[in-house]
Amino acid sequence: MLKPWRDGETYDTGVGEQRIVMLQDGTRMSLNTSTRVRVALGASRRIVDVEGGEALFEVAKDASRPFVVRAAGSEVTATGTAFVVRYTPAIEGRRDALDITLVEGRVVVQGATDGVPSAQFTPVVEMSPGERLRVAGRLRGQVGAVPEPQVDRPRVDQVLAWKRGEAIFDNASLTEAVGEMNRYSTTLIRLADADALGGLRISGVFKTGDNASFARAVASLHGLAVHERADRLELAAERGLSALP
Repeated sequence: MLKPWRDGETYDTGVGEQRIVMLQDGTRMSLNTSTRVRVALGASRRIVDVEGGEALFEVAKDASRPFVVRAAGSEVTATGTAFVVRYTPAIEGRRDALDITLVEGRVVVQGATDGVPSAQFTPVVEMSPGERLRVAGRLRGQVGAVPEPQVDRPRVDQVLAWKRGEAIFDNASLTEAVGEMNRYSTTLIRLADADALGGLRISGVFKTGDNASFARAVASLHGLAVHERADRLELAAERGLSALP
C-alpha cells in the first residue's frame, strides 16, 4: 500500500500489514508488520525515529542532508544507501533489541546524541554491505552495562523475506520461529511446554500470516499435536482429539 509523504507525520502498520511511504526527497520507506516511525525532513538532516518494528530504507542521495534513522538510543547515518532497521522494544523479562542490516552503500552507526539511550555502545561502527549489526539493550528497568554489539553476515534474502510475504528459517529454534511467525498474525501460536519444545529445530520457507499452516508443518515434522484454543493455536507433545485436521 503506497502512502504519500507529509513532513512531521507518524506512519504505522497493523499486525500483518505492510506499507510503502515515498518521502519528498525521493527516499522509499517499506514498513513491515507492527511498525511505527516518525519522519522529520529538515534543512540539514533528514530524521526518522523508529519507535518499534522493522523498515527498509532506500535512501535518496543528498550529501548535504544526511539521512538519520534513530532507534533504541542509536543513530544510523547515511547519504544514499539501502538498509534495514528492526527494533524490538523491551518487555518484561526481555531486552530491547536492534538489528541494522546494510543491503548496499555505506552507513555509520553510533550512540544517539540526544535523549536517554536504552542500548549504548561507545565505538562508531562503519558498516559494509551484507553486514548486520546487532545491539542488545538493557532489560526493562535494568541499570549498568549492556552487552557489546555484534556484527555478522546473514543471508540478505532471508532478512528481506518479509517483503515477499515469507519467513525463512535455517535451523532456527522453535521458540525463535514461533516468535517470528507471531509477528504477522493475530492467531498466536503457543508452546504447551516451552522448555521441552522450544529447542526443536526448524528450517524452511513459510508464508507469513498463515500460522495454522506453519503449526501443522511443525507438528508433522516433530510428531506434535496442534490444538485449537479459543484465542490461540497450541503446539503440544501429544496428539489429541482436538487437533486441527
